[in-house]
Amino acid sequence: MSDPSAPIVVNIEDVEEITRSSGEHWGASYKPITPALSELEGGRLGVNLTRLEKGRTVCPFHAHQRSDEVFYVLSGRGVLRYGVELIPIRAGDCISCPAGNGVAHQIANPHNDDLVYLAIGANDPDEVAVYPDSGKVLVRSLRRIGRLESMEYMDGEPERPRVFELIDERLGGEPPPQ
Repeated sequence: MSDPSAPIVVNIEDVEEITRSSGEHWGASYKPITPALSELEGGRLGVNLTRLEKGRTVCPFHAHQRSDEVFYVLSGRGVLRYGVELIPIRAGDCISCPAGNGVAHQIANPHNDDLVYLAIGANDPDEVAVYPDSGKVLVRSLRRIGRLESMEYMDGEPERPRVFELIDERLGGEPPPQ
């Protein structure tokens, strides 16, 4: 349920900038400008004003399975990595990254001036994202990120299914009455 005190109108000047970074090349500063629609409030759509400094990228190269993303460049220049392409981006560009097509994306700033853009995307609690450069997979509903290992469907399953052990333990080997 959403918090009725979360503002539905905000002025960008009143929103505190949050900086998240890791090392010299990862991370950015952003202002969440749709607090009434935040994931914590149960909103399904969010918008951040993102400021990306020279030599940085916000996140790893990734593809969403469920959540479309849109980026609108307000100022500066950067590079969009989209699949195998490197596409120059600049103020006025609107970038669409559709979900479910298997094409990964990433925005980087190799230029001297900050790259400032709006990042618009869904707050989907069931999102799955893949990271082709590192082989990771994010499963948001499980709050886990890791690597999947291919295996046969029955791999690791016991010869006698666990359900029969439970029937033996809890019901003395008899099936439950109908």
